[in-house]
Amino acid sequence: MAKDIEVGGEFQAKDYHDPPPAPLVDAQELAKWSFYRAVIAEFIATLLFLYITVLTVIGYKTQTDPAKGGEDCGGVGILGIAWAFGGMIFILVYCTAGISGGHINPAVTFGLFLARKVSLVRAIFYMGAQCLGAICGCGLVKAFQNSYYNQYGGGANSLAEGYSTGTGLAAEIIGTFVLVYTVFSATDPKRNARDSHIPVVLAPLPIGFAVFMVHLATIPITGTGINPARSLGAAVIFNQDKIWDDHWIFWVGPFIGAAIAAIYHQFILRASGAKALGSFRSSFAM
Repeated sequence: MAKDIEVGGEFQAKDYHDPPPAPLVDAQELAKWSFYRAVIAEFIATLLFLYITVLTVIGYKTQTDPAKGGEDCGGVGILGIAWAFGGMIFILVYCTAGISGGHINPAVTFGLFLARKVSLVRAIFYMGAQCLGAICGCGLVKAFQNSYYNQYGGGANSLAEGYSTGTGLAAEIIGTFVLVYTVFSATDPKRNARDSHIPVVLAPLPIGFAVFMVHLATIPITGTGINPARSLGAAVIFNQDKIWDDHWIFWVGPFIGAAIAAIYHQFILRASGAKALGSFRSSFAM
């Protein structure tokens, strides 16, 4: 159990103990209501995320359409779109962090699974709920904005003209690495124990800012995926060949980026692999 200790005479910090890794397969979770409540929270959060952000994208394209009297500088612009994505992640992570951990992204779930923060059972259920929530969120957008939805591309991700597949894949890998690395850093229990004087509300803030910054950089390249559920939901509802041709980028890139972030944080920054190896050697020697 953690205890408060005096640091510099100004605030109380807590001593720290590494939490045990999540079991690889934890079938007991399936018998707990808290598990299903977390899955539902992931579904609803991803639905709301796609609903608000895709509406923002379509609204921006409507406001800048010359055929409707729009101007290139009208609407919220790319900056506003990036704020919509980053702001919604901040809000939803804050709302759901205490229930499900606030993943809202299969790539985040995959990275946390590789780091043994969640079990395989929870990871699979989370990813399914996120994908289904994204499809439902985009379905709601199409239901309310049917004509605009089809006319302006449904907010679907695709590789922009002039960019190679390699460039698009690299953008998704690096963008997701930034996001998942930020998630690991913001939720690191050692940091939370050391900085226990910092308000809890600040934990989702860097995650939202990471999403915001990545969107600023990669919207012109891929429309910014970094979230396979977001890309899948828009692709399923819009359902055009061009979107499906590029769709693999928005799964392979984020999963590679998440894996690199998990390895970098756990085995290099936290040296968890070295600790585990040392523990194994000590047990073997005994």
